[in-house]
Amino acid sequence: MDVVPQIPLLSAGDSGLFEKLRSFNDDAAVDPQIASVVQGILADVRTRGDEAVIEYTRRFDGWDATADQLRIPAEQITAAMHALAPSDRAAILEAIDCVESFHKMGLPRNWLGQNPHGAQVGERWYPIERVGIYVPAGNVPLVSTVVMTATLARLAGVPQIAVFTPAGKTGAISSQMLACLALNGISEVYAVGGAQAIAAMAFGTATIPQVCKVMGPGNAYVAEAQRQVFGQVGIDLLPGPSEALAYADSSADPTYLAADLLAQAEHGSGKEKIYLVSDYLPLFAKVSAAIADQLPQRKHAAAIRKVLAKNTVFVHSDDEQVAVKIINYIAPEHFELHVAAERIEGLLDKITTAGAILCGHYTPTVLGDFTAGPSHTLPTSRTGRFFSGLKITDFMRRSSIVQYNSEALEKARPVIAAFARLEDLDGHGHSMEIRFS
Repeated sequence: MDVVPQIPLLSAGDSGLFEKLRSFNDDAAVDPQIASVVQGILADVRTRGDEAVIEYTRRFDGWDATADQLRIPAEQITAAMHALAPSDRAAILEAIDCVESFHKMGLPRNWLGQNPHGAQVGERWYPIERVGIYVPAGNVPLVSTVVMTATLARLAGVPQIAVFTPAGKTGAISSQMLACLALNGISEVYAVGGAQAIAAMAFGTATIPQVCKVMGPGNAYVAEAQRQVFGQVGIDLLPGPSEALAYADSSADPTYLAADLLAQAEHGSGKEKIYLVSDYLPLFAKVSAAIADQLPQRKHAAAIRKVLAKNTVFVHSDDEQVAVKIINYIAPEHFELHVAAERIEGLLDKITTAGAILCGHYTPTVLGDFTAGPSHTLPTSRTGRFFSGLKITDFMRRSSIVQYNSEALEKARPVIAAFARLEDLDGHGHSMEIRFS
């Protein structure tokens, strides 16, 4: 068995437990140095456009591009699709089908009805005109992120979908990622990453048209850039490094738990967060032993070991009510329920801040990562308290519809007159009264 870092075991009865959990998330706060660097990049791209984008691409990615090389030729994207192995093509199409079938259920409908005055009121939904989707490359190209974002944009009917992803030192992008983009009908792809990509999306350059909304996960610089451009463009939910929390009882299989937690620790940023909460005290030692047994077999063991050393914590709680409070406080991105089947329904009513809830011993988080249906772009760093995972309506906007006739306006007349008087806005009142003169 491999030697793994000692994982701290906290108790629900510990004084200052929630303060310890809060400090565990301190590195999710905005780093002033990162904020300053990003601010400079944004201002530079806004002023110098393509020239600045090319300079930062050279500096950070090692690729000396020209402006006409930033966009990947459509024929290269199509060629990647044709070169894709049949088994990979089938897997990607099946994942797209699962994501489509899930999000079709969330497509909003236009509606019209009558309000108490007898006027026509309703809602009409429209796809956002142009969105920019950021797809990280990092240690590995995140092909699944294309499925989990571009599929929703296409299903929502977004007319213009532009995808941005970092290139290697040669300017190349993974052929598998290009193939996945082609299978999703995406032909506008830019070999641009980092904060400069977010800046190009937000402000536009001579080569890159401005978008209306920026979507997709990224590293700390990308997330900070998204935060800073909010208002200039829309953003989604500022997703950060992966998080996983498992809540388990004596029915859990420690080998399953170990495998699931290790999987979420292997992304490579070193800032992933791993939690295990249980009412069964012996489980922690069993899971630790299973982690030690499985770790040497993992390709990314070195990256995982860093997360185990700094960003993993176990919490013992005999009291389910306290355990629920702990879980809702953490607001985990991925939440696995490794409990007896009869407990699941009751816990679903109580856990109200998780990004995705994976129920039962045969539902590892990897299903949500790759194929189950819901987008894997989920809230992190406790933002699940107010954000939800990426959904179809994030690629759409809504207008309210109001249509009064003279009879309905007559019924509203006393209300309008009263509010115009209460707020001392006689022009408001006159704009109604003139219709009765």
